[in-house]
Amino acid sequence: MQGLMQHGALTVDKIIDHAAQWHGAREVVTRSVEGPIVRTTYAAIHNRAKRVSNALLGMGIKPGDRVGTLAWNTARHMEAWYGIMGIGAVCHTLNPRLFPEQIAWIANHGGDRVIFTDLTFLPIIAGIVQHLPSVEHVVVFTDRGHMPANFQVAGDAPHFKGLLCFEDLVAEHHADCAWGGFDEGTAAGLCYTSGTTGDPKGVMYSHRSNVLHTLITLQPDVMGLSQKDVILPVVPMFHANAWGVAFSAPGTGAKMVMPGAKMDGASIYELLDSEGVTFSAAVPTVWQMLLQHLRETGLKLPVLKKVVVGGAACPEHIIRAFHEDYDVEVVHAWGMTETSPLGTLSVMTEDLEKLPYDQQMPYRLKQGRPPLGVELKLTDDAGNRLPHDGKSFGNLKIRGPIIAAEYFRGAGGKILDEEGFFDTGDVATIDDHGFMQITDRAKDVVKSGGEWISTIDIENIALGHPKAAMTAVIGVAHPKWDERPILLVKLKEGETATKQEFLDFLQGKIAKWWTPDDVVFVDDIPLGATGKIDKKLIRQRMKDYVLPSLVAETVAEVAPGPQAGPPAGAPTLAAADGALAARIYAPEPEDSISEPPPLLEPLVTEALAQAPAESVAPPEPIFVAVHLAEAQPAVLDTPETVESPVAEVVVEPETIAPTQVAEAAVAPMVVDPVVAPAFEARGETEPFPVGPLPPVAEPVLAMVPEAAFHAEPTFVTDEPPLAMPLIPPTKKARKKAAAKVNAKAKSGGGGGGVLLDLAVLIALAPALLVAAGAVGVKLGLFDQAIGYDLMTRDWASKVAMLGVATGVLGLIVALFGGFSKLWKKALLALAITIATLGVMVAANAIGGRAPPVHEVSTDWKTPLMPSDAGLAARGGDAQTIEADPSLPVGSLAFAGRRVADVNAETCAAAKPLILERSPADAYEAAKAAVQSAGLSIVTDDPMDGRLEATGQSFWYGLKDDLVVRVRPDAAGARVDMRSIGRTAGGDMGRNCRRLGGLLAAVKG
Repeated sequence: MQGLMQHGALTVDKIIDHAAQWHGAREVVTRSVEGPIVRTTYAAIHNRAKRVSNALLGMGIKPGDRVGTLAWNTARHMEAWYGIMGIGAVCHTLNPRLFPEQIAWIANHGGDRVIFTDLTFLPIIAGIVQHLPSVEHVVVFTDRGHMPANFQVAGDAPHFKGLLCFEDLVAEHHADCAWGGFDEGTAAGLCYTSGTTGDPKGVMYSHRSNVLHTLITLQPDVMGLSQKDVILPVVPMFHANAWGVAFSAPGTGAKMVMPGAKMDGASIYELLDSEGVTFSAAVPTVWQMLLQHLRETGLKLPVLKKVVVGGAACPEHIIRAFHEDYDVEVVHAWGMTETSPLGTLSVMTEDLEKLPYDQQMPYRLKQGRPPLGVELKLTDDAGNRLPHDGKSFGNLKIRGPIIAAEYFRGAGGKILDEEGFFDTGDVATIDDHGFMQITDRAKDVVKSGGEWISTIDIENIALGHPKAAMTAVIGVAHPKWDERPILLVKLKEGETATKQEFLDFLQGKIAKWWTPDDVVFVDDIPLGATGKIDKKLIRQRMKDYVLPSLVAETVAEVAPGPQAGPPAGAPTLAAADGALAARIYAPEPEDSISEPPPLLEPLVTEALAQAPAESVAPPEPIFVAVHLAEAQPAVLDTPETVESPVAEVVVEPETIAPTQVAEAAVAPMVVDPVVAPAFEARGETEPFPVGPLPPVAEPVLAMVPEAAFHAEPTFVTDEPPLAMPLIPPTKKARKKAAAKVNAKAKSGGGGGGVLLDLAVLIALAPALLVAAGAVGVKLGLFDQAIGYDLMTRDWASKVAMLGVATGVLGLIVALFGGFSKLWKKALLALAITIATLGVMVAANAIGGRAPPVHEVSTDWKTPLMPSDAGLAARGGDAQTIEADPSLPVGSLAFAGRRVADVNAETCAAAKPLILERSPADAYEAAKAAVQSAGLSIVTDDPMDGRLEATGQSFWYGLKDDLVVRVRPDAAGARVDMRSIGRTAGGDMGRNCRRLGGLLAAVKG
């Protein structure tokens, strides 16, 4: 039996409809990107958002299409949000703090058709739009007077139709637009995770989940907002929907104050004070900057009542400072992109509220209790539930109507357990009051002797040390305990400290066995795109670190005795309290610094620098490794000064003062038309930091001895001297001289000939490597990973590039060393190199522009997936097969795009085959074609019309799997095929050719 209540779809357009009708005059105040403070109302935002909807409909945007936004928190951004969602399109927020290639990948994976952006981010757009084939229009949040005078993209982008002015679009379209009318389960928003453990994953919010999340946030025990509040959302709208505030504020009619691009302490205080803000939300670093500004100026916060802190654990000193100095309540919150994002909040219960403030503090530091609509559980690694006793550490899992059920396009596969809970990846405890506390990320927790140590607890306590500016804890290998924690500390400017100071500070505040085994003082601690400490990067750069105790043991074993020193080359850092300051910014491997960062990146830095440095994740300093000598690395506890084999030149990114923002934004913008592409072939190396290019170190020249300036000149020539001997040589002497000349000519002219011999050898090397790799794999001398992946795909291409350089060098050597005798070898080296590159280019062309795919299919609407038998034959080491795969970051022009779209562009054969034959005849023809091609049949099911087989290439033995499906069709029969490589990356068109050959054979 159904209830007898009215039904109305929960769609977000109803939120702004409500705000316009019942709170239409309530203000929305924005610090504009152009500079001035501007004011509007909910009624105006509602009207202009409908005009945006009509503009999008005019561009051909349909329900379900994704529309990107790359922008700050402004009223215009809100108008675009509601204009996009109101017509059933999907608002896809892009994070400008990511690297350009990541932004392009996400925009492609999301399938964005239009992008709305601020003036600040036009250099990013200029560098990546050529790689966004689905983006035709970019709309700039500004008026006609501030549109850039000369905007040009970095490369060829025939699909791009140019910039559009937001205010022009709003003025050109009317506000008569029908919103809603679709199912509440319709997608409303798309937000991607930061991708710290792989490619970013898309979380697709529905209209229903957004409305439910809004109702949850309005609960008194959550944010407790009302129409009396004045709300300042410092957390960006591109960061998990600004924690839902862009829906919550209009939903309750609260006044909104949007900070725009300026989020430093002084700018935030100005808005808090002048607009009478009562409620705000931001990450801890923002509040740290505000508190510092208040201390320096002696200013107060008479109106502000509550701040929500999330994104990272909030240190105790921030909570106390707000409470004790300014009478502001701090509510600690936890959530993630997958939870819409609010999951828990540390609002005190009635019983806890009665306790003295110091006794409340342990609970205020926790992440809090779940609101109505959110369920939590803790499990061990086997999936068994753990008790809520405040002591049991477990994997935190969450369930509810505002929690993601799967990622966009099936990325990551199944993400819910048998009970429908999502594994957050966090390790936590839940106490008997229901307060949850994150103790670590599962990948960051330190496991010592089978027990877990919370790095977050140690970090927060150590951060309370008066000399600490930032802290981080990671685990390092230990032969007995598996892992032991070490504490990394970035000191405040001008401070000095010792290891023992921090160990003494921790004593009594944590369990003794939690005490870090070492304290390392560092220049900086890297942050990710969302402002969190990037421990993955820290662990990578500390991979060669060895604990002092282990170094001491090694020293004792190698050379016992009081005078023994550490072993040569011990991979350690300088001790925290020693003579040498330790740095986690060790030089990267040489191949990762062999090329400069893309030329786009200084433009991106310039764009982000128009906002204060504090408002975005600061670019990491660039360290240039200058190899000085083959000396041994610095060793722990060595009193003598040791020369490092690598000198680090620190180049700090340029910054722009906050006062320059308005001037930079208002001035007509000219984007340099000569911009390098945003993509570089980086392989598996860490992406280069966004920042200005470092200055090139000047070579050190040795002093020239004075005597060298007065020495007799020496001339070297291959030609006979002009003056002939007075006495004619004998016949024997003439023969001997001629023999010398001939020998010299044959050798190619001495040293020049040797260099040219080397150039010819290098020119031949790619072909030799390819041949050796193919023959070696064919004969079983080495495996595919060496013969194909390493020798053919990696080494051969790199040596070919080297061949170009050596060929040109050979010509130079020939010119200076006797061109008449050396030109043949020089031209030979160049000719071989050009021929090699020509073969590579031809191979790319034959491979269909060599897209970085390893599969081809004739049908992506009803994907051909392998059966259990096919998967078993494929093996567990093969690449995972997805129903609708897309390409990863680093795939150049194809990054983030669907393989289906790439197939359509690069493989003409990838089309269904329609035959005027019976399905049975078509099946037999397909089977005969498969057998004739030498493929091994795995599944032969004529009743189901399914045929599966495996094949491999002749030389390298690269294995592919084939799925054939034969179905009845109005004309007779339809044959579809999917050929899938087992290894990732490009297949040089191998599967396309196989599929084309089989279809041609079936057709007859």
